[in-house]
Amino acid sequence: MVRRFRGESHHKVDTKGRVSIPASFRRVLESGDPNWTEGLNPELVIVYGSDKRQYLECFTMEAIDDVERRIEKLPRGDKRRKALQRLYNTQSILTSVDETGRLVLSAKLRDKLDLAGMAFFAGNGDTFEIWKPETYDVEMDADLEADDDFDPEADASVYLDGEEGL
Repeated sequence: MVRRFRGESHHKVDTKGRVSIPASFRRVLESGDPNWTEGLNPELVIVYGSDKRQYLECFTMEAIDDVERRIEKLPRGDKRRKALQRLYNTQSILTSVDETGRLVLSAKLRDKLDLAGMAFFAGNGDTFEIWKPETYDVEMDADLEADDDFDPEADASVYLDGEEGL
């Protein structure tokens, strides 16, 4: 059974950059790390990306392996492959959950998000994101502005079948 990241939560970030991961997210990280066994700390990859990216995207080891397999299918020298390699290999870090269920976010990652005090965790199925709470609220409101094909006031479930519910 493939486990998924679901839900949202706020967690305190201490002065050393330690932040607790939601317990349900830890179980997904464990199940998505082929090297994890009881007593070990699961590994994950945090993609921080360029300055334009205002969140950290966290992948299980299996999920990042899938991304890398997809990148490798592109021809060497292809600009899309180079951009994807830069994002997922260069602008990322391999880390692990500590023995108390926390991540240690380096000063570089905290500074990138202007993260101090609280972090917002958002489950996205095969990944989860870490945001500065205020940035998340602004970005999500902007993403959901009305356009010709999307009604932000509608129950989002109407889009499940690709229908607009109109």
